[in-house]
Amino acid sequence: MRNLSTLFILLLAITFVRAQDTFSIVAVDASTGEVGSAGASCIGWPQIGIGCKIISDVHPGVGAIHTQAYWIAGNQNYGKSLMNEGYSPQQIIDSLVTNDWQNDSSIRQYGVVDFTGSAGFTGSGCDDYKNHILGPNYAIQGNILLGPQILDSIQSRFLNTTGTLACRLMSALQGAKVPGADTRCLDAGISTLSAFIRVAEPGDTLGTLTLDLNVRSVLTDYSIDPIDSLQTLFDAAVNCSNTGIIAAENSSTQIRAFPDPAHNFFVVTSPSKMKHISLSEMVSGKSVKEINVPSEISWKIFCNQLPKGVYLIRSDFEDGKKAITKVVIQ
Repeated sequence: MRNLSTLFILLLAITFVRAQDTFSIVAVDASTGEVGSAGASCIGWPQIGIGCKIISDVHPGVGAIHTQAYWIAGNQNYGKSLMNEGYSPQQIIDSLVTNDWQNDSSIRQYGVVDFTGSAGFTGSGCDDYKNHILGPNYAIQGNILLGPQILDSIQSRFLNTTGTLACRLMSALQGAKVPGADTRCLDAGISTLSAFIRVAEPGDTLGTLTLDLNVRSVLTDYSIDPIDSLQTLFDAAVNCSNTGIIAAENSSTQIRAFPDPAHNFFVVTSPSKMKHISLSEMVSGKSVKEINVPSEISWKIFCNQLPKGVYLIRSDFEDGKKAITKVVIQ
């Protein structure tokens, strides 16, 4: 009888894990060599120790893979082997889609990142709302979501939070902490049932990550969102005292940057007079230009000597306010 009961629990677990997972992010930090992975979902089986962390593969010094939506171990392990063999993010996804373990990639969702770039895939058979967002150093993906604002908020918090990769990933998850972010949890009034965050430093191994936190389930207590439970664990392990969120979208003063590819410069404009402009690398935070502006509402930033990448333009105004925008140099 005990063996039959154990088998029944395992069968239930396998069935449940194959149900769709929800929002997640994989990212790298080229300046530190760190690799990160974070996510949350309305799945949780505390009896057998399964949470949505099951979607995550972090390869120290290399990259990270998330396989979600009708998760199965075959696809996860195959993706892991491809990254170990040196395949690029797009090559990994192309191969996963072509060689699906059950010959149905339409119900899968993938996000892959390494230090060369990122790639994503959202099958047409995933449940709405579904989508993925890619950046040069991150991939964000989700399904069964309340709407596009969930992924947009994750991206905004990740891009507009300063500090370490771990701090930015935790902030990104907090951006999605709204009731029913995964719509299966809407009736419970929480975003999800389980959440995780993992960060590897270059010297880590697959089995020993610098940061590996997991909230398996909050099935017994819906009064605390699992992202907040994860935050409690995170705060005890990571110091984010130097972290800040750049609230450009809440600023009454905005700046815009318009590229002029023919002449290799950006025109930065604002309705208020600027006194200082800084240009920094988005990934590392390294400052590359500091410009004192003589009370102008428009200024040119020449970028012909800068490498390709994503940059943040910050402006200080005469009235003491600040604003920020993002530009891509190709």
